[in-house]
Amino acid sequence: MAKCTTKSLGFASLGRKKIQADFAGGQLTSDAGSLLLREVDKRLGLTEAIDSCLPDPRDQRYVQHSQRSMLAQRIVAIALGYEDLNDRQTLRNDRLFQTVTERGIDPEQALASTPTLWRLEERVNQESMVKIAEIFIDLWLKSYEQPLTQIIPDFDATDTPLYGQQEDRFFHGYYDCYCHLSTFAFFTVFNSK
Repeated sequence: MAKCTTKSLGFASLGRKKIQADFAGGQLTSDAGSLLLREVDKRLGLTEAIDSCLPDPRDQRYVQHSQRSMLAQRIVAIALGYEDLNDRQTLRNDRLFQTVTERGIDPEQALASTPTLWRLEERVNQESMVKIAEIFIDLWLKSYEQPLTQIIPDFDATDTPLYGQQEDRFFHGYYDCYCHLSTFAFFTVFNSK
């Protein structure tokens, strides 16, 4: 591919200051929103809470990546749209991801690899999932200033008609079409006020 950009662009000076634009920006990222996610996570304590729910059977003498750091790496990656572990090999050297995991920036030591993160995910069992679900419910309940007196759940299914041969498509007799049938949960809450 031909490079059509110039090395630098010169602009009129501002007093004695030279103004110049170039295309050597160094390492750039389009994932700066992860810094906001890190701050929200710090306030909620979500990563630490999830960390406490998961067993860590590894011999700590040989551990290179803390479970908390790997959880932060995985949670932020999913939130930014990197849900597949195939992206991790590239992103494990990303300085922003190293910052978000609070492990610190170290060009000599990358973040956890794809196989290491896969082993982390394999440790999640049914008991852990129940504990994690309880964390989310507790955080939701704590988000209200007054204690709730009543919670009314409403579960509704909605159809998304499909055209073609999409995976997991099924014919639904009520809707008389092939569709994905998603279930949504809505909660009406009342408090003492």
